[in-house]
Amino acid sequence: MLPPTVAADARIAHIGIAVRDLEEAARFYREILGLTPHPVAVADGAQILEFDLGGSGVELLAAADPETPIGKYLAKRGPGIHHVCFRVRDLEAALAQCRAAGYQLIDEVPRPGGHGRRVAFVHPKATAGILIELTG
Repeated sequence: MLPPTVAADARIAHIGIAVRDLEEAARFYREILGLTPHPVAVADGAQILEFDLGGSGVELLAAADPETPIGKYLAKRGPGIHHVCFRVRDLEAALAQCRAAGYQLIDEVPRPGGHGRRVAFVHPKATAGILIELTG
């Protein structure tokens, strides 16, 4: 269990959804939900279109190239939920707690993510098959 200093403020930051066509996937969020996206960001070879849902959000992730992580994900699994991102009070402390508890990390240290955020991923083998992203 995470100490209160790490988990007390934890909340869903966003759900990442892998898509083949960013604009086509965005239509539902624009036309039906009436949401306006943030400008497209690029990180780790993915084009990211984020919609804010009042404190949490949805990120649509399209591959800039088939050899990027999202490109490989789409080739293997197709479109769908890619990851769940949790915002934590102290990203470094959360990673240290993951290491201490034996969780396999994809990122040992935070790295740049979309929209200028620092992120780190926990391997899905450690979290019941769900890719977890942590952000500060």
